[in-house]
Amino acid sequence: MEDNSNRLIRADLITGIVFILLGLIVFYLSWNMSRLEIRGIHPSTIPGLVPMILGALLAFSGFLLTLRSWRLGASFRLKGSLLPLHITEESKRLAVMLVLTLGYALVLVDWLPFWLATALYLFVSIVLFELYLTSEPRPLMRCLILAGIQSVLVTLVVTFSFQELFLVRLP
Repeated sequence: MEDNSNRLIRADLITGIVFILLGLIVFYLSWNMSRLEIRGIHPSTIPGLVPMILGALLAFSGFLLTLRSWRLGASFRLKGSLLPLHITEESKRLAVMLVLTLGYALVLVDWLPFWLATALYLFVSIVLFELYLTSEPRPLMRCLILAGIQSVLVTLVVTFSFQELFLVRLP
């Protein structure tokens, strides 16, 4: 049986490799985005520049995490199942957040107006994490009221900021 520190070092190794792969994919896809040279767009303002930089930084961070884990004795050989390394309360919360975020980005924003999709996403996220995905659930009515207030305020600020300050048309 592995002790907890060895499990964490091995989990960091696997996570680092995933970050490297994800960062390289983001970098590659950003590099292949249209450069808009035909419109005279300056190279420093190409649409894929920021995602490209973030992809490179994610890959570099994954490399550092992998290197650190390897130096601490993590092995690239797989011993036993990988599932127990990542099935924790934190990973369950991460999985729920991933599903919520993908649902928001891929379904809600196309299906509903941006402001409504954002308010709904925030409200459901807050309620789930405050009532069900916590060791100390909040009282139901208090949670619903605060989630409603927070989701409305954040939606107003985000919508106003993007539309009025950054002049971005929202879906």
